Amino acid sequence: MNRLKILFSTFIFVFLLSACQQEPEPEEHKSTMMVFGTLVTITLWDVEEDKANEAISAVADDLSFMHEAWHPWRPGPMGRMNQLLGMAGEFTGNISVIPLIEKSRTLSEQSQGLFNPALGKLVKLWGFHQEDMFASFPPPQEEIDKLLAANPQISDIRIDDVRISNDNPAVRLDLGAIAKGEAVERSIDYLRSIGIDHAMVNAGGDLKAIGRHGDRPWHIGVRHPRKQCQEENQAECLIARLDVRDNEAVFTSGDYERYFEDNDKRYHHILDPRTGYPADQTTSVTVIHHDGATADAAATALFIAGPEQWPQIARNMGIEHVMLIDKQGRAHLTPSMAERIELQDDDIETVIQELP
Repeated sequence: MNRLKILFSTFIFVFLLSACQQEPEPEEHKSTMMVFGTLVTITLWDVEEDKANEAISAVADDLSFMHEAWHPWRPGPMGRMNQLLGMAGEFTGNISVIPLIEKSRTLSEQSQGLFNPALGKLVKLWGFHQEDMFASFPPPQEEIDKLLAANPQISDIRIDDVRISNDNPAVRLDLGAIAKGEAVERSIDYLRSIGIDHAMVNAGGDLKAIGRHGDRPWHIGVRHPRKQCQEENQAECLIARLDVRDNEAVFTSGDYERYFEDNDKRYHHILDPRTGYPADQTTSVTVIHHDGATADAAATALFIAGPEQWPQIARNMGIEHVMLIDKQGRAHLTPSMAERIELQDDDIETVIQELP
């Protein structure tokens, strides 16, 4: 009898010990840093704390390196390249920059030149190369005309392994419409390579996610291009909500982040290479794609393309999910985006447009 009591007591002890040692609930690990001119938030789900801390630290270091390497106006690989592009002859390019230039060339061709990262001189002329302070009035028309006549294109740059030359002295690179997307893409690639299955890297609303956030998809909001809101009431300034699926990037280009006003007219940083002025038929574009760099460049190109031309450019760039908000506040949606996105205002007029 005593033996049975001992065995029973041992069983209860082992059962309780096992219950106490059950796997803990999955945890969220999150860190935010300032890089690429915006707040970048790295969120990991269901990762052990030590591994999460190491991963976040590594991604933060990589993002800081890419920001400095690809910055067109600071000393560094891209800044040095921009100086050398204005000189005659060949030079050796930095391997941290060359792959991004080659990727930009392909995307520029697909966009029919609407994504044009060779317009660094035009960006600087408008004052949008500065991170904190912009101009207060448009540049002289003759200066804009001079740059447009020079027609700088990324195809003017010739790359032979690491040797680089340039046929057009007007070319200056500004990869701002692709660098953030490539940085997010590389960050997610790294996290996946070390065995992290559920993560999101969000760079000021431009993001890529893998896996899920626990028992649900990753939920995000898309900012309304004209509503202003306080930090504690972020939901009030959303135009739409969206669930992000595994290995999807969501990028938005809008006229509300970097701009100045002159005589009640808004001049923003998304410059139309055909006119030299900010594109003026669109207020925001949101796209979904599996590649962050492509999504980043496409959001810019479709913004410039405007309500009439964007379907053709989207088709050329392989973008199936698009929401474009025009100057009248109408939402132009591809059928696949209309199925995915949840507009937050029932009064928004929607236009469903098939790709050609």
